Amino acid sequence: MELNLYPFELKFRYTFTISRKSKDVQPLLVAELKQDGYSGLGETADNSYYNMTVPRLMEAINVHRDFIEQYTLATPEAFWQDMFPRLKDNMFALCALDLAAWDLYAKQQGKKLYELWRLDISHNPLTDYTIGIDTIDNMVSKLQAFPWPIYKIKLGTKDDIAIIRELRKHTSAVFRVDANCAWGVEETLRNAIALKELGVEFIEQPMPAADWDGMKRVYEQSALPLMADESCIVEEDVSRCHGYFHGINIKLTKCGGITPALRMISAAKGFGMKVMTGSMNESTVGTSAVAHLLPYLDYVDMDGPLLLAEDTADGIRIENGRIIYADRPGTGAVLRAN
Repeated sequence: MELNLYPFELKFRYTFTISRKSKDVQPLLVAELKQDGYSGLGETADNSYYNMTVPRLMEAINVHRDFIEQYTLATPEAFWQDMFPRLKDNMFALCALDLAAWDLYAKQQGKKLYELWRLDISHNPLTDYTIGIDTIDNMVSKLQAFPWPIYKIKLGTKDDIAIIRELRKHTSAVFRVDANCAWGVEETLRNAIALKELGVEFIEQPMPAADWDGMKRVYEQSALPLMADESCIVEEDVSRCHGYFHGINIKLTKCGGITPALRMISAAKGFGMKVMTGSMNESTVGTSAVAHLLPYLDYVDMDGPLLLAEDTADGIRIENGRIIYADRPGTGAVLRAN
């Protein structure tokens, strides 16, 4: 195979703020694998919470460039298994390669990825649209500027309930909230009651990932379902989240790509848990890959391209929450000309 790496820095439409930070630019890395006249694309994201930068990601991949370029892809699963011992300390880097391998493999078969898996896309869930933390007036303005059937509202402020109460005045859309680890036990339990009355569907990662004792209590008493994010990073975390959360949010970038995500989905469903995939603000390359998992999912947060003012590629389109696949094999993503 031939390996190419393309770093990007894409501007957000608005400053993107969650409970622990704000940013105006999203650095991303796109990996391309070529073999036998076919090209596959994958993507991974810079993220300071996990100490991942694009230079670190490129370095991790380039260390194994010789191995990759001497490799002949048979199946994506075999490739992931061979790369895992080399990149087990950097699942973000492994994700970019895994997505590229799946895209390449599906193209070799002349099929869209969901066709390769023989999935029915007729009942796919709709994606939410994220409203980042801001002043209440600005959050209302963002909601009004982007009418949508489902919103994910970022919380973790002193005015969390007031935010949802005001937003609710302006739409009957489904609300989901994400506190990104900002709350404690009592705050979560109080907020769950108030948020349920305001029509919130579930709460994502209300408390710090390490507070398992607190999460157990919240899980047993919460008025709303709880979805794990920071508490569920890789495959081994699924079983740990059982009995502490009602569902898991799988990020392809964090878990190492599609290959482990498929196993995580299966494991979570075996526990009777809800399954969601989420965004790390990927462009259309990574988001197009997520789209092919939709038939497996209960919920999806794949609004990265909607939040960005710029993009790397053409691929899936999103219209009022509905995902429209590109009429191309693989994931459907193709890089735009610079």
